[in-house]
Amino acid sequence: MEHDSQLDFEKELSGRRALVTGGGSGLGRAIAARFARMGAEVTVADVSAEAAESVAEEIGGKAWVVDLSDTQALDGQPIDTDILVNNAGIQRIHPIEEFPLAEWQLIQKLMLESPFVLTKAVLPGMYERGWGRIINISSVHGLRASAFKSAYVAAKHGLMGLTKATALEAGKHGVTCNAINPGYVMTPLVEQQIADQAASHGISEDAVLDEVFLAHSALPHLAQPEDVAAIAALLAGEGGKAITGAAHSVDGGWAAA
Repeated sequence: MEHDSQLDFEKELSGRRALVTGGGSGLGRAIAARFARMGAEVTVADVSAEAAESVAEEIGGKAWVVDLSDTQALDGQPIDTDILVNNAGIQRIHPIEEFPLAEWQLIQKLMLESPFVLTKAVLPGMYERGWGRIINISSVHGLRASAFKSAYVAAKHGLMGLTKATALEAGKHGVTCNAINPGYVMTPLVEQQIADQAASHGISEDAVLDEVFLAHSALPHLAQPEDVAAIAALLAGEGGKAITGAAHSVDGGWAAA
């Protein structure tokens, strides 16, 4: 992996602790690796022990094996970190009239309730130190909607509201809260959607990239996880100290339409 950014060499996050959820793969893995190169002590949180431990070993961090959808168990746990990245997520694709309630609830718990509970847990320590960064990995679907993804769209819109409310409450304590809103990024989550998208849209799997994933993009290629990690690095460091309550699109121009 190439990484010639000046941020990597400055060790700008030396002495900071970062917690990245869903850090065992995809966007979370890229963000965890970027933070580690910047000098942070990174905790990789993931439901997969193998994934969390593998990435933690790779970047010299710590692994936290946790089911973030069990928000009742999470609530009240003491969590002390300087940087929180709420990234863990899943996708389920169904028409609304066929959407299983259990799958809807799982997405809300993992992608909206869990960020709330973790934010609630880390804010006291951040307030005490007068410094903190909360970065919520939302989606272009936090700004736009797509058919067959009602649960995901609702959770991401909710996460945008949580981001803004947190920014307003936390700013006076030296804590920023922002969202990154990727479009389709070439991650395992996107790769797993190909068959579902093909079935939902009645097209071949080969056509999904051009007709679905790039349909709203002004650019002829998907973003890579490192593109999102670069924005997270900016928001986590001193360059992001005056940025809060904002949505940062990494979507090839999707939200511009």
